[in-house]
Amino acid sequence: MQLSLNPNMATSVYELGEERSPLLVVDDFLQNPDLMVEHAAQQKFAKYSEFFPGIRAPVPVEFQSLLLRTLGRQLKQVFDLQGSKLALSLCQYSIVTVPSDKLKLLQRIPHFDSPKQDELAAVFYLFKGDLGGTSFYRHNKTGFEYIDEERQVAYYKSLESENDTDNIPQQGYINGDTALFTRIGEQKGIFNRLIIYRRRNLHSGSIPSSFIPDSSPRTGRLTISTFIDCI
Repeated sequence: MQLSLNPNMATSVYELGEERSPLLVVDDFLQNPDLMVEHAAQQKFAKYSEFFPGIRAPVPVEFQSLLLRTLGRQLKQVFDLQGSKLALSLCQYSIVTVPSDKLKLLQRIPHFDSPKQDELAAVFYLFKGDLGGTSFYRHNKTGFEYIDEERQVAYYKSLESENDTDNIPQQGYINGDTALFTRIGEQKGIFNRLIIYRRRNLHSGSIPSSFIPDSSPRTGRLTISTFIDCI
Protein backbone atom coordinates (compact mmCIF):
# COMPACT_ATOMS: atom_id res chain seq x y z
CA MET A 1 0.00 0.00 0.00
CA GLN A 2 1.41 3.37 -1.06
CA LEU A 3 0.34 5.92 1.54
CA SER A 4 1.41 9.55 1.45
CA LEU A 5 0.80 12.70 3.44
CA ASN A 6 -1.69 15.29 2.24
CA PRO A 7 0.19 18.47 1.24
CA ASN A 8 -2.65 20.42 2.87
CA MET A 9 -2.18 18.67 6.22
CA ALA A 10 -2.72 21.12 9.09
CA THR A 11 -1.94 20.64 12.79
CA SER A 12 -3.45 22.44 15.78
CA VAL A 13 -2.70 22.19 19.49
CA TYR A 14 -5.37 22.75 22.14
CA GLU A 15 -5.58 22.58 25.94
CA LEU A 16 -8.32 20.60 27.64
CA GLY A 17 -10.21 21.86 30.65
CA GLU A 18 -8.85 23.43 33.81
CA GLU A 19 -5.92 21.00 33.98
CA ARG A 20 -4.83 22.07 30.48
CA SER A 21 -3.94 18.68 29.08
CA PRO A 22 -2.61 18.94 25.51
CA LEU A 23 -4.57 17.76 22.49
CA LEU A 24 -3.02 17.54 19.01
CA VAL A 25 -5.39 17.65 16.03
CA VAL A 26 -4.23 16.88 12.49
CA ASP A 27 -6.65 17.62 9.66
CA ASP A 28 -6.29 16.21 6.13
CA PHE A 29 -3.66 13.76 7.32
CA LEU A 30 -3.45 11.43 4.30
CA GLN A 31 -3.38 12.22 0.61
CA ASN A 32 -5.33 9.02 -0.10
CA PRO A 33 -7.44 8.09 2.97
CA ASP A 34 -9.93 6.12 0.87
CA LEU A 35 -7.19 3.50 0.42
CA MET A 36 -7.45 2.81 4.15
CA VAL A 37 -11.21 2.36 3.94
CA GLU A 38 -10.88 -0.09 1.07
CA HIS A 39 -8.12 -1.96 2.88
CA ALA A 40 -10.30 -2.18 5.98
CA ALA A 41 -13.14 -3.57 3.87
CA GLN A 42 -10.92 -6.54 2.98
CA GLN A 43 -10.06 -7.40 6.60
CA LYS A 44 -11.67 -9.84 8.99
CA PHE A 45 -12.99 -7.93 12.00
CA ALA A 46 -13.52 -9.55 15.38
CA LYS A 47 -14.36 -8.62 18.95
CA TYR A 48 -11.17 -7.31 20.56
CA SER A 49 -11.90 -6.76 24.25
CA GLU A 50 -14.64 -6.55 26.84
CA PHE A 51 -14.29 -2.78 26.99
CA PHE A 52 -14.39 -1.59 23.37
CA PRO A 53 -18.03 -1.64 22.16
CA GLY A 54 -17.36 -3.09 18.75
CA ILE A 55 -14.98 -4.98 16.48
CA ARG A 56 -11.39 -4.49 15.35
CA ALA A 57 -8.88 -5.61 12.69
CA PRO A 58 -5.14 -5.04 12.08
CA VAL A 59 -3.87 -1.90 10.35
CA PRO A 60 -1.09 -2.11 7.71
CA VAL A 61 2.44 -1.36 8.86
CA GLU A 62 2.70 1.38 6.21
CA PHE A 63 0.23 3.50 8.15
CA GLN A 64 1.96 2.82 11.45
CA SER A 65 5.40 3.82 10.19
CA LEU A 66 4.03 6.92 8.42
CA LEU A 67 2.36 8.06 11.64
CA LEU A 68 5.52 7.81 13.71
CA ARG A 69 7.79 9.19 11.01
CA THR A 70 5.58 12.20 10.37
CA LEU A 71 4.58 13.20 13.88
CA GLY A 72 7.29 11.79 16.14
CA ARG A 73 9.16 15.03 16.76
CA GLN A 74 5.97 17.05 17.27
CA LEU A 75 4.56 14.49 19.70
CA LYS A 76 7.65 14.78 21.88
CA GLN A 77 7.30 18.57 21.93
CA VAL A 78 3.54 18.86 22.46
CA PHE A 79 3.34 16.19 25.16
CA ASP A 80 6.76 16.81 26.74
CA LEU A 81 7.69 13.16 26.33
CA GLN A 82 10.75 12.07 28.29
CA GLY A 83 11.68 8.84 26.52
CA SER A 84 13.95 8.62 23.50
CA LYS A 85 11.94 6.27 21.29
CA LEU A 86 8.30 6.02 20.17
CA ALA A 87 6.55 2.70 19.56
CA LEU A 88 2.99 1.55 18.89
CA SER A 89 1.50 -0.97 21.30
CA LEU A 90 -1.89 -0.93 19.51
CA CYS A 91 -2.92 0.11 16.01
CA GLN A 92 -6.21 -1.35 14.79
CA TYR A 93 -9.21 -0.53 12.66
CA SER A 94 -12.20 -0.10 14.97
CA ILE A 95 -15.93 -0.10 14.27
CA VAL A 96 -18.52 0.62 16.99
CA THR A 97 -21.24 -2.03 16.69
CA VAL A 98 -22.90 -2.34 20.10
CA PRO A 99 -26.42 -0.87 20.37
CA SER A 100 -26.83 1.81 23.04
CA ASP A 101 -29.19 -0.36 25.11
CA LYS A 102 -26.68 -3.23 25.24
CA LEU A 103 -23.74 -1.35 26.78
CA LYS A 104 -22.08 -2.42 30.02
CA LEU A 105 -21.70 0.21 32.74
CA LEU A 106 -18.04 0.95 31.99
CA GLN A 107 -19.01 1.57 28.36
CA ARG A 108 -21.60 4.16 29.42
CA ILE A 109 -19.14 6.46 31.19
CA PRO A 110 -15.80 8.04 30.19
CA HIS A 111 -12.65 5.99 30.69
CA PHE A 112 -8.88 6.33 30.73
CA ASP A 113 -6.54 3.87 29.05
CA SER A 114 -3.42 4.25 31.19
CA PRO A 115 -2.29 6.36 34.16
CA LYS A 116 1.14 6.99 32.58
CA GLN A 117 1.92 10.55 31.43
CA ASP A 118 4.12 9.45 28.50
CA GLU A 119 1.57 7.07 26.97
CA LEU A 120 -0.61 8.55 24.20
CA ALA A 121 -3.72 7.55 22.28
CA ALA A 122 -4.68 8.50 18.74
CA VAL A 123 -7.96 8.27 16.84
CA PHE A 124 -8.05 8.56 13.05
CA TYR A 125 -11.54 9.08 11.64
CA LEU A 126 -12.36 7.19 8.44
CA PHE A 127 -16.12 7.70 8.14
CA LYS A 128 -17.95 10.45 6.26
CA GLY A 129 -21.34 10.52 7.96
CA ASP A 130 -22.42 12.21 11.19
CA LEU A 131 -21.34 9.39 13.48
CA GLY A 132 -19.73 11.38 16.29
CA GLY A 133 -16.22 12.25 17.39
CA THR A 134 -14.41 12.11 20.72
CA SER A 135 -15.17 13.99 23.94
CA PHE A 136 -13.15 14.67 27.08
CA TYR A 137 -14.58 14.90 30.59
CA ARG A 138 -14.16 16.03 34.17
CA HIS A 139 -15.40 13.77 36.97
CA ASN A 140 -17.68 16.05 38.96
CA LYS A 141 -17.18 14.63 42.44
CA THR A 142 -13.36 14.59 42.42
CA GLY A 143 -12.74 17.30 39.82
CA PHE A 144 -10.32 14.97 38.03
CA GLU A 145 -9.88 15.45 34.29
CA TYR A 146 -7.18 12.80 34.07
CA ILE A 147 -6.34 9.79 36.20
CA ASP A 148 -2.69 9.17 37.06
CA GLU A 149 -1.25 6.63 39.48
CA GLU A 150 -1.72 8.94 42.48
CA ARG A 151 -5.39 9.53 41.66
CA GLN A 152 -6.50 6.01 40.78
CA VAL A 153 -7.56 4.82 44.23
CA ALA A 154 -9.46 8.00 45.06
CA TYR A 155 -11.18 7.98 41.67
CA TYR A 156 -12.32 4.38 41.91
CA LYS A 157 -13.52 4.85 45.49
CA SER A 158 -15.52 7.89 44.40
CA LEU A 159 -17.13 5.99 41.52
CA GLU A 160 -17.95 3.13 43.84
CA SER A 161 -19.64 5.50 46.30
CA GLU A 162 -21.96 6.62 43.49
CA ASN A 163 -22.74 3.11 42.31
CA ASP A 164 -26.16 2.80 43.90
CA THR A 165 -27.34 6.33 43.24
CA ASP A 166 -29.59 7.77 40.57
CA ASN A 167 -26.48 9.34 38.99
CA ILE A 168 -25.49 6.07 37.31
CA PRO A 169 -26.60 6.06 33.64
CA GLN A 170 -28.91 3.17 32.87
CA GLN A 171 -28.25 2.98 29.14
CA GLY A 172 -26.81 4.86 26.18
CA TYR A 173 -23.47 6.26 25.10
CA ILE A 174 -22.35 9.35 26.99
CA ASN A 175 -22.40 12.42 24.76
CA GLY A 176 -22.33 15.52 26.94
CA ASP A 177 -22.81 16.53 30.56
CA THR A 178 -24.30 14.06 33.04
CA ALA A 179 -24.76 13.92 36.80
CA LEU A 180 -21.35 12.22 37.08
CA PHE A 181 -19.29 13.98 34.40
CA THR A 182 -18.92 17.35 32.67
CA ARG A 183 -17.68 17.56 29.10
CA ILE A 184 -14.59 19.79 28.85
CA GLY A 185 -13.82 19.37 25.16
CA GLU A 186 -14.94 17.69 21.96
CA GLN A 187 -13.43 16.98 18.58
CA LYS A 188 -15.81 16.21 15.74
CA GLY A 189 -15.33 13.01 13.81
CA ILE A 190 -14.28 14.45 10.45
CA PHE A 191 -13.02 12.21 7.66
CA ASN A 192 -9.20 12.17 7.49
CA ARG A 193 -8.82 13.88 10.90
CA LEU A 194 -6.36 12.48 13.44
CA ILE A 195 -6.43 13.43 17.12
CA ILE A 196 -3.80 12.55 19.75
CA TYR A 197 -4.05 12.91 23.54
CA ARG A 198 -2.67 11.39 26.73
CA ARG A 199 -4.21 8.03 27.54
CA ARG A 200 -4.77 9.14 31.13
CA ASN A 201 -7.37 11.73 30.05
CA LEU A 202 -10.99 10.82 30.77
CA HIS A 203 -12.57 10.43 27.35
CA SER A 204 -15.25 8.66 25.35
CA GLY A 205 -16.53 8.43 21.82
CA SER A 206 -19.28 11.00 21.19
CA ILE A 207 -21.90 8.63 19.82
CA PRO A 208 -25.17 10.41 18.87
CA SER A 209 -28.49 9.13 20.20
CA SER A 210 -29.56 8.46 16.61
CA PHE A 211 -26.64 6.07 16.08
CA ILE A 212 -27.49 2.81 14.30
CA PRO A 213 -24.75 0.15 14.51
CA ASP A 214 -23.24 -0.80 11.16
CA SER A 215 -20.39 -3.30 10.88
CA SER A 216 -19.42 -2.35 7.31
CA PRO A 217 -16.06 -0.51 7.06
CA ARG A 218 -17.42 1.48 4.11
CA THR A 219 -20.53 2.79 5.85
CA GLY A 220 -20.01 2.19 9.60
CA ARG A 221 -18.17 4.20 12.24
CA LEU A 222 -14.69 3.23 11.10
CA THR A 223 -11.67 4.66 12.94
CA ILE A 224 -8.09 3.65 13.59
CA SER A 225 -7.32 3.35 17.31
CA THR A 226 -3.66 3.68 18.24
CA PHE A 227 -1.63 3.56 21.45
CA ILE A 228 1.72 5.37 21.26
CA ASP A 229 4.34 4.59 23.91
CA CYS A 230 7.45 6.63 24.67
CA ILE A 231 10.22 4.33 25.88
